[in-house]
Amino acid sequence: MSRYVIGDLQGHLQPLHRLLDRCGADVSVDTLWFCGDLVNRGRDNADTLRYVRALGTRGVAVLGNHDFYLLGVACGAIPRGKDDTLDDVLSAPDRNELIEWLRHRPLMHVEADYALVHAGLLPEWTIPKARALAREVEEVLQGPRWIEFLRNLWGAQPTRWRDDLEGWDRLRVIVNAMCRLRMCSADGEMALKYKGPIADAPDGLLPWFRVPGRRSTTHTILCGHWSALGFYAAEGVLALDTGCVWGGCLTAVRLEDRKVFSVQCTQAAQPSGWD
Repeated sequence: MSRYVIGDLQGHLQPLHRLLDRCGADVSVDTLWFCGDLVNRGRDNADTLRYVRALGTRGVAVLGNHDFYLLGVACGAIPRGKDDTLDDVLSAPDRNELIEWLRHRPLMHVEADYALVHAGLLPEWTIPKARALAREVEEVLQGPRWIEFLRNLWGAQPTRWRDDLEGWDRLRVIVNAMCRLRMCSADGEMALKYKGPIADAPDGLLPWFRVPGRRSTTHTILCGHWSALGFYAAEGVLALDTGCVWGGCLTAVRLEDRKVFSVQCTQAAQPSGWD
């Protein structure tokens, strides 16, 4: 049995099928780990959700920012943006089942010396701390107050973690870090607006994984989200968003031997949703 970790799909199912063929993956015995953002910007959002859901325990998918956007739109917690591509999910006959399945996905998955999260982790968080914080979000999202939670999720404040944060502010920081983080200051303040390459970052900002003293170095962090970073395998990080949605590639890594597989994607999308 092998484990394949796969970058952001964003509603692109055909490249996934081609990628699995290239990997030689057998979903009856192998496990597929998805870095989040299963939906939005692509044309096959509903079928992508159906495919991953049908994998059962052979599929592990953490939540990304576009997955949260779908949840917020579907329950009426936030207004719909003009450029998303979610009509096929929102009008699907099995819409409710798909939304229920999605809101029960984890925010973070930890197995052996790997930690799977969509975007990143704040430097002061150990892996056990981060997993415990992810569970706080999962408990609310999977519970009776999930719509109220989503109504209060959007925004960029607070920009840094404090252990004494409470309520929606606490949960918002956790989600923003795990689903939106790319760059932060040396003392861990999130800079959520910057989306470009490392070389062009404003002075004083670092990739989250280069902050001195980062406490999550005990595990290899598997993530996506940052298409301008591209494939990155260094400093205890495997980043796999290689821009499939922008006409780049869809990439997978087989964890057992770190072999890299990719297929070209042709569809280029327009910005949409919650970045």
